[in-house]
Amino acid sequence: MSEDPVERAALLLLSLGPAEAAEVLKNLGPKEVQKLGTVMASLPPKPREEVEEVLDEAIQYVQRGAPIEPDPDKIREMLTQALGDDKASHIIARIMQGSDTAAIESLKWLDPATAADLIKNEHPQIIATILVHLEFDQAAEILKHFPERLRNEVILRIATLEGVQPLALRELNEALGNLLANAASSTKSKAMGGVRHVAEILNFAGTQLENEVIEAVREYDPDLAQKILDEMFVFENLIDMDDRSLQTVLREVQNDQLVIALKGASQQLREKVFRNMSQRAAEMLREDLEAKGPVRVSEVEAAQKEILKIVRRLADEGTIMMPGKGGEEGFI
Repeated sequence: MSEDPVERAALLLLSLGPAEAAEVLKNLGPKEVQKLGTVMASLPPKPREEVEEVLDEAIQYVQRGAPIEPDPDKIREMLTQALGDDKASHIIARIMQGSDTAAIESLKWLDPATAADLIKNEHPQIIATILVHLEFDQAAEILKHFPERLRNEVILRIATLEGVQPLALRELNEALGNLLANAASSTKSKAMGGVRHVAEILNFAGTQLENEVIEAVREYDPDLAQKILDEMFVFENLIDMDDRSLQTVLREVQNDQLVIALKGASQQLREKVFRNMSQRAAEMLREDLEAKGPVRVSEVEAAQKEILKIVRRLADEGTIMMPGKGGEEGFI
């Protein structure tokens, strides 16, 4: 029986149904989820005896005599239920690639400054290939540690990246060879990168870096810069949302979280929020805002990002409408 706790946890999750496993995964961080998912995807068939050791009294959930085998569809379903389509697809893409992106996996455990120092001397195309495989917020933090010229060059390459070819992945593994024992190449092009990917990274990058990058891209290609802006949605854009959709969003947001987020919002957006609440709720929110002392910018940005996650989830579910291009409204 394996003594590896991660492998034992993976075996337990594989023995559960997708809904039950999803409830467990919801309580884990992204790194833990990805690590478990990777182990589940590569776990060899296990005999019933090992399953009994792990499950003990829960053995009734395991088919008698049948080994546990990794099922990609089951893994995909449980991750999607736990994390939502967008988040899960980003993690699933990396998990199911197996060793194709093995070199990048080590970067997840490094702080942004160390990761940036590790890759900053590589070719911008290789750096772009690395960043499109990372979480958006981690990629944004790494970008902050690059010199401005390199940062802008990498962003341009991500924006124009239509896929990651086998040769690019081989170069990637060579660049990170000191961090990984086994390197491998891909047999298929990966649908990553592009304008939407840049927009998602910049959503986590902060206003100053966002403006610098957009201006640099605009000098290179004004149309490309506008396409990136069209894909971005920031907290202040809530002011362009229709009232019914905003009311739906507000019902999903905790009051404490809303108070902190509005500390960094314009008065115009605050007034729109007040108008889309009951008179009593609006009065209480005004009082809470006045009573709330100074809040760190990082706390405000974190609260706003959490609300934007709710907005994107509701939009993906088709529950609300998002402002579209040219003032039109549409689903995103």
